[in-house]
Amino acid sequence: MKKILLALTAVAAMTGSASAADLGARPYVKAPMAAPVANWTGFYIFGGGGGGLSNSDQSVQTTVGALPLTIAQRQGGSGGFGTVGVGYDWQFSGTWVAGVFADGQFGSIRATVQDPINGWTGSQKLEDSWAAGVRLGWLVAPNVLSYVNGGYSGAHFGQTNFTTLGGVPTGTHLGSYNRNGWFMKTEYRSAFYGAKTQTELSDVGNLPLANSIRANSWNQTISTSLVYRFNWTGPVVAKY
Repeated sequence: MKKILLALTAVAAMTGSASAADLGARPYVKAPMAAPVANWTGFYIFGGGGGGLSNSDQSVQTTVGALPLTIAQRQGGSGGFGTVGVGYDWQFSGTWVAGVFADGQFGSIRATVQDPINGWTGSQKLEDSWAAGVRLGWLVAPNVLSYVNGGYSGAHFGQTNFTTLGGVPTGTHLGSYNRNGWFMKTEYRSAFYGAKTQTELSDVGNLPLANSIRANSWNQTISTSLVYRFNWTGPVVAKY
């Protein structure tokens, strides 16, 4: 009996060895490529549009008569605009992003300017503005950035032509001008521009008249943009 068991064991061992030798070599399977990881470091451009509000504190003064007469008032307006810009971001500490940017806005945000002393009214248009600043953000998700920004801004306001209460041109106007100021932005931009005193001018010869108007401007804008980011994925980084 022992001889039979030993013979069967020897045959089984030989069969197993032969079967293993008959198997082909294991094919090489290439490891899957690591998925690219979003990287916010790099340049980007953007463009879009939206609507805005304008608020202006005005002080109207006349030099007619023995005593100067001043009337203070607050006026506002609204309108639409388009925007374009460029920027550069740095991603650091994993989920933080800091950057610099510059943009320009072009449109027609109109506000009312009034001279109650003479009963005149006019429309002042914010024709274009620019801004440059910095931003700081935190990555809510690898491809979602929540941020705030702020910086310096400049704006060009167009000429204001006055009409009477009946809509008849008065032949007088306020000249166009540029103003600068600071801004901050979260979901909307709120820009504050310094006060400007202007003397009313005659349409014929731009001769100065008796009254002057002093006004500052607070402009609020809400917009949406389509952003194209260069080198969005950056170098491939393997995750373990």
